[in-house]
Amino acid sequence: MDQTTDNGGRILLVDDEAAILRTFRYCLEDRGYTVMTAASAAQAEAILQRQVFDLCFLDLRLGEDNGLDVLQQMRLLAPWMRVVIVTAHSAVDTAVDAMQAGAADYLLKPCSPEQLRLSAAKQLEVRQMAARLEALEGEMKQRSDALGSHSPAMMAVLETARQVADTDANILILGESGTGKGELARAIHTWSRRSKKAFVTINCPSLSADLMESELFGHNRGAFTGATESTLGRVNQADGGTLFLDEIGDFPLALQPKLLRFIQDKEYERVGDPVTRRADVRILAATNLNLEEMVREGKFREDLLYRLNVITLNLPPMRERPEDVLTLAERFLASFVKNYGRPARGFSDAAVAALKTYRWPGNVRELRNVVERASIICPQQMIEVSHLGLGEQVGSNAPRIGEPLSLEALEKAHIAGVLSTSDTLDQAARILGIDASTLYRKRKQYGL
Repeated sequence: MDQTTDNGGRILLVDDEAAILRTFRYCLEDRGYTVMTAASAAQAEAILQRQVFDLCFLDLRLGEDNGLDVLQQMRLLAPWMRVVIVTAHSAVDTAVDAMQAGAADYLLKPCSPEQLRLSAAKQLEVRQMAARLEALEGEMKQRSDALGSHSPAMMAVLETARQVADTDANILILGESGTGKGELARAIHTWSRRSKKAFVTINCPSLSADLMESELFGHNRGAFTGATESTLGRVNQADGGTLFLDEIGDFPLALQPKLLRFIQDKEYERVGDPVTRRADVRILAATNLNLEEMVREGKFREDLLYRLNVITLNLPPMRERPEDVLTLAERFLASFVKNYGRPARGFSDAAVAALKTYRWPGNVRELRNVVERASIICPQQMIEVSHLGLGEQVGSNAPRIGEPLSLEALEKAHIAGVLSTSDTLDQAARILGIDASTLYRKRKQYGL
């Protein structure tokens, strides 16, 4: 088995004829591809357990091995890999069966070097385009205008972000929930030299330590119960690009040493696979938690914090960006009425006043949601206060500290406010400083 440096694609050749393997390998290596060869199904499976490939040329006749069975096994081991069946004229029908079973194309033997190279180039281009399309779709789904600003505080953060974007420094983005940390991370990637590669996000609170390790680094088939297929992992997907660790404060403590090692050495192992791999990945992280306090409490590693916050960006909350409220609201409105085909075109004077006086505890995310709702339910050109759904929090009836009201009424109003601006119940419980079971009882008590 031979290997060259990676210059555009990683290809596995599987054929029991040594002369064909040698000819194919020389043709593809000549174009700068990384090439490995296998002479049997067992050899191919062993290689796929250790290495990641973009493309495989598979001979349907592998001695005693059935090519269709080998193809089925490959679909389990490496579902992302494109497979081109190589076959003689007499087995075209079988090649068609193979395509129905998941092969990308077939190539007839004997074939010229140029036919082989064209086939490789076509399949690698399709794989790269699919990966890029997936990344772009993710960007479009997450895209926001929250970064447009007339606020001096926000403009200062954006200026610093642009200055450090074209470096490989790790960046820690701090800010309350809904301030646009994810949008800023995506913008930094777009402004960087890595913009043509993938921007990959992991939402840290959503996974246990075991699932997080598999999601981050990948796993081999059979590594644990339910692992019916091998996966690459987010680190591999982000190779050459950017990995965004959203809500890093919730990253499992038991897994933090492995993350620290990867950040320091760029090395990792997939779950169930002893082979050490490398990936060139830039790390961006974000949180609304106080990581320094978590370090003091033993809930976050100090050395990991130092590695993450080479550069720290602190996004101001919406209440500290009053200059941006109306501009963002109008921008969101223009987008929503276009998407939904609704009649609203602006805000009445009273609605503008309500938008400006509201404190926006949920920040830009809450503003966007309020405008989206208003754009849907408003039957006229001007959105009124009633369409905003801000309720008592805009008027004089909202509970205030020091007013003659019971602690129970104040607690109910506060819990309701936190719940309305939190992504999850766990996040609301953390903000309130209580456990999830206590929050459950409070919600039931107050009918929230």
